[in-house]
Amino acid sequence: MTELHPEVAAVTERVVARSRETRRAYLDLIAREREAGVRRGKLACGNLAHGFAASGEDKAAIRDERTVMNIGIVTAYNDMLSAHQPYGRYPDQIKLFARERGATAQVAGGTPAMCDGVTQGQTGMELSLFSRDTIALSTAVALSHGMFDGAALLGICDKIVPGLLIGALRFGHLPTILIPAGPMPSGLANKEKQRIRQLYAEGKVGRAELLESESASYHAAGTCTFYGTANSNQMMMDMMGLHMPGASFINPGTKLRQAVTRAAIHRLTEIGAAGNDYRPLGLCVDEKAIVNAAVGLLATGGSTNHAIHLPAIARAAGIVIDWEDIDRLSSAVPLIARVYPNGAGDVNHFHAAGGMSFVMAALLDAGLLHDDILTVAGQSLRDHARDPKLAEEELVFEDAVPESLDDTMLRRPENPFQPDGGMRLVKGNLGRATFKTSAVEEQRRTIEAPARVFSDQDEVLKAFKAGELERDVVVVVRFQGPKANGMPELHKLTPPLGVLQDRGHKVALVTDGRMSGASGKVPAAIHVSPEALGGGPIGRIRDGDVVRLSAAEGLLEVLVGNDELAARAEAVAPAPAQGTGRELFAFMRHGADTAERGASAMLAAAGL
Repeated sequence: MTELHPEVAAVTERVVARSRETRRAYLDLIAREREAGVRRGKLACGNLAHGFAASGEDKAAIRDERTVMNIGIVTAYNDMLSAHQPYGRYPDQIKLFARERGATAQVAGGTPAMCDGVTQGQTGMELSLFSRDTIALSTAVALSHGMFDGAALLGICDKIVPGLLIGALRFGHLPTILIPAGPMPSGLANKEKQRIRQLYAEGKVGRAELLESESASYHAAGTCTFYGTANSNQMMMDMMGLHMPGASFINPGTKLRQAVTRAAIHRLTEIGAAGNDYRPLGLCVDEKAIVNAAVGLLATGGSTNHAIHLPAIARAAGIVIDWEDIDRLSSAVPLIARVYPNGAGDVNHFHAAGGMSFVMAALLDAGLLHDDILTVAGQSLRDHARDPKLAEEELVFEDAVPESLDDTMLRRPENPFQPDGGMRLVKGNLGRATFKTSAVEEQRRTIEAPARVFSDQDEVLKAFKAGELERDVVVVVRFQGPKANGMPELHKLTPPLGVLQDRGHKVALVTDGRMSGASGKVPAAIHVSPEALGGGPIGRIRDGDVVRLSAAEGLLEVLVGNDELAARAEAVAPAPAQGTGRELFAFMRHGADTAERGASAMLAAAGL
């Protein structure tokens, strides 16, 4: 057995020590819920009758509490979003697969599934982060009926998987498997799409050409193929052992995809409390699993959004992880994948090069992952480093390929693309922030330049179009934190800032808002905490102040004396916006805690 890397071991010990009391309280909760909580066999007759009244041929089986398992399906299906459209037929299929094992399944409930791709740069994006907590609440409502012995979670994209998992963890006594639907086939190359976006930002092509490019990229059912938050979600679920092996990146509508979904339901019926292989979600998601997710995020250059989501997921299981943990892991974990925006190929190319099975096996060989975790399938995480295949219509699992099939996309840890994981903590007199280095050229990772300060991303675009940013500049966009406006992603700033950088200027972004996993090549300090609203120092920067941002030094500071900075008046926050339902989420904004803790009013109010 390979010895665990000392930094991974040290960070894990740090997380365990910090989480001791909260984790014990969580484990006590799920033990009580298993023994004394609401469940099908304890429901009053009227309650139970309501629960199976419309179950058709499954009614008798659900009525009989000795049924192997009644599975609660929580689905994020809608047919507007490409990633979730394939889920439309899953409930009927899952019911058939459950019956094959003497079990039953019911749709317990649905959750919203919001797409950052549709709302990017629009007012709806201000609901985006809070949709995660809405999804968690919806999941809790779905499972609250006590009708279920296990859960199948159907969701893929940005806030959906974290929300499903946070909600399900409060029912952590239930065995639970997450079931993805897979990425769409490759369309227009992402590099070409980015080129057209920059041309549009410069006014060199029109809306028709831009729409044609975007349509050729996002063109079919399935998840977007760039390595953003959605596909990082799938990677993390693999790293935590919450998928069937190799489930993440099989395209929708294929026989193999259906076979793996069937295997997931069959497996779920085997890990219930009534059998001899009980694997409740709350025991699967432990400190080691959370560290594995962070390692996977760093090794593959995953989305910075998970610097917010992973702490929130962990809190739901009584575990506390912070940005220093991620920073320390980043110093030890090499970058072994180059998937767009960190490279030319997309997730389909990544999968063809060896994909998740290769990544997991290689990281285990290097001592960078915990093998000894409780997973939904297999005896250890190593059993998940396998690829599903169809052999004469039968599903088999093959060991990972020993070497990458494309070393421009995927490498072993001893020959990485870069020696660190590319997600660093930067801190100083402006607070703490995340800097994703994996897509930024090394010579651009330190910048010192005068600030230009904005309170709205549209103001940045106006200044760019007016030629006001044609210089070395640190663009500061504040009042973008969770308390201010729900922390929208500022992804539409990437093309204009990229244009400025390509013109030879030294450019960086500093913001208390978010950027997506597709942020790209411009250096950025994001999630600055504390945020401007409520007194964060970012609210006291003025135009012309020199800001120094350095991933190498772990530094984020404005070169102003501390006394002068403290004496400055705070900038006036914009009035809360109305419309697009944003006013309904005011209570979430007012109660949100910091980005480093997950930016959740729900978890804060619950005392988690």
